[in-house]
Amino acid sequence: MNVADAMTPREDVVTVELPGTRTDVLEYLQERPFSSVPVVKEIDEGLEYRGLVSRESLIEQPDEDQLVMLMEEEVPTTTAGTSLEDVARTMVEEGARRVPVVDGEFEGIVTVTDVIHAIAAGDQETEGTVEGYASENVNTTYEGTPLTVAERELSYANVPYTVALGDGGRMSGVLTEVDIIDVARIVEGEEETGDNFADQDDDWSWEGIKAVGSRYLPTRDIEIPTGPVREFMSDDIVTASADTSLQEAAQRMINHDIEQIPMVTGEQLVGIICDVDLLEALYE
Repeated sequence: MNVADAMTPREDVVTVELPGTRTDVLEYLQERPFSSVPVVKEIDEGLEYRGLVSRESLIEQPDEDQLVMLMEEEVPTTTAGTSLEDVARTMVEEGARRVPVVDGEFEGIVTVTDVIHAIAAGDQETEGTVEGYASENVNTTYEGTPLTVAERELSYANVPYTVALGDGGRMSGVLTEVDIIDVARIVEGEEETGDNFADQDDDWSWEGIKAVGSRYLPTRDIEIPTGPVREFMSDDIVTASADTSLQEAAQRMINHDIEQIPMVTGEQLVGIICDVDLLEALYE
């Protein structure tokens, strides 16, 4: 099976064009569970691919508005004739959830979800069970943790999810980056700069205003609600056991529109399998 059989063609891909702003991307990411959006530019020959803007770059650079400053340019690309096994390897090794398909011009995009679709449908054969690919290292947080703190925990752990635990230490829900983006909003206003620097120790101010004399400058913050994780997490938890087949795990991910599934023994949390873990089965 090749990339051409699984990819989303250019006419169906959500893109943003240069020049553009962060608001254009944020609206797309809130409406759809994408991890990033391709940036293109119209030229005489068609659409030229320029880079990607990710969820992480929006959160980590809240005071930057221009797409050209937010986008990642050093992103791996592929071609329509590349095998699905090879693009799966690229996704895992490069940490790329969306790989643009480029052959002279922008032709489309192939995503981790596209590959999971192929596994779920049986178009791309896999062998083995969840036990062979799940990780025992599970990112967790307390369900009463403020969402602002949980967002930082995801950033520091460099994972897109956290499993929430209740008072008894048992699994009570799952919180993802998508859940956080859904409730984030950009707040604009004016700040009097005076002769003071912003408090660089305040993780949540993100002002970054230099001392430029006593005048007002526009500011932009991403506002994340401070309520506890339990208010924003999904408590309808989809799980898998150690002997669940990889195809069945892929089907559960597609049917429930999720990227990770906790592995349990009875009611005990013992591991986690993420969609990228399934990709490893294609080339190992």
